[in-house]
Amino acid sequence: MWRRPKGFIAFLIVAELVAIVWFAAAIANSPVLAPLDWLRFAILTVGATVHIQLTRRQEERRRNRVRTVLIDLTAVWVFPAAIILPAPLTVLLVLLIRAQHWFVARRPAHNFVFSSITHMLAATVAHTVFVALGGQHWEALSVLGSLGEFGKLVLVGLVYEAVQILYVGSILSLAGKPSVQTVLGSKADNLLEAITVGLGAITAILLVVLPPTVAIMAVVTVVFNRLAELDQLQDDVRTDPKTQVYNMRGWTESAERALNRATKSEDGLGILMIDLDHFKWINDTYGHPAGDDVLRNLAQLLDEVTRPSDVVGRFGGEEFLVLLPDTDQATATGAAERIRSAVAELRIVTTDKRGDQTTVSDRTASIGVAVFPAHGDSLEKLMQAADAAVYEAKEGGRNQVRVAEHRSVNH
Repeated sequence: MWRRPKGFIAFLIVAELVAIVWFAAAIANSPVLAPLDWLRFAILTVGATVHIQLTRRQEERRRNRVRTVLIDLTAVWVFPAAIILPAPLTVLLVLLIRAQHWFVARRPAHNFVFSSITHMLAATVAHTVFVALGGQHWEALSVLGSLGEFGKLVLVGLVYEAVQILYVGSILSLAGKPSVQTVLGSKADNLLEAITVGLGAITAILLVVLPPTVAIMAVVTVVFNRLAELDQLQDDVRTDPKTQVYNMRGWTESAERALNRATKSEDGLGILMIDLDHFKWINDTYGHPAGDDVLRNLAQLLDEVTRPSDVVGRFGGEEFLVLLPDTDQATATGAAERIRSAVAELRIVTTDKRGDQTTVSDRTASIGVAVFPAHGDSLEKLMQAADAAVYEAKEGGRNQVRVAEHRSVNH
């Protein structure tokens, strides 16, 4: 921790102190605990423990495969506590859950403490907002009343998520040069978290209306955990572990689908092949860890400067591919020029062979452009055309964009 930038350390300490003061205030202003509160706390604790212990191996595997923030699915138990339980019991439940996760997480202590405080902060803030909105009145609801309660749950769920995103996102932004996906999470991450919070809301309703049925949620969460692992495994098969963009399998599957759509609709489609110039010099000068940092930063750059519909993949080594749906030759060439210019402006903070901090800059890329149907009517032909164009760019002096030679489409 103490090797981190000073701003990171200062923010981490201040943020945790502020959170602790907030917890103290929330607990001090909490009403006297009733026997029913303790009963509900016990039910949630047992459910969470069953969930954690039955999915421990799955969580270990998921955590080992994830390089960013892991969605650990315990919101199924923490979110209902935030709604139903007083603040002291909510904090206690999070502590008990996190204590069990300590044996699974195996992370540096300061990371684990920060993550635990994040869960407690999100839960207590959500609890405060829910109480401010009038608390729960679910025993006898009209149809109109149920809509109002549903709206409250949605709003509190958004608050619960927003606190975590802001708190964790702030520290991630200070830890290095983050991408939007690193801070806000991917679509899949946010969907998984939304589903988990939704299941938490259902657990809260069951806890109040029919407490024994919370046992069903323990079974549901174990199954859901398994489904989340399977989904992650499918992503891993298609993802390059070093850069977190598509590998050739994932990229090819997406590209083939896009090409089939373009063929049926007679729309254009572009492919860019991007080769980082003199990459071997980076490895020889700074070391292979620095080369890996350069590749990760290049992949992040490609994600940032392309459209959401474009598909980025790693071809191999220092070569990347970008698929551009609904694109003609002029648009594809313009996209390639933007990428080339952005690569030239990259400044990558990394370490040299001695482990000292250094900055890699003034890098260039040679880019080949091929478009459907002018340069080929199959993915293989388009990739060959783009690859040939890259070689022309290399032979022409590097740091340039070349368009493939026109080829007739064979029918």
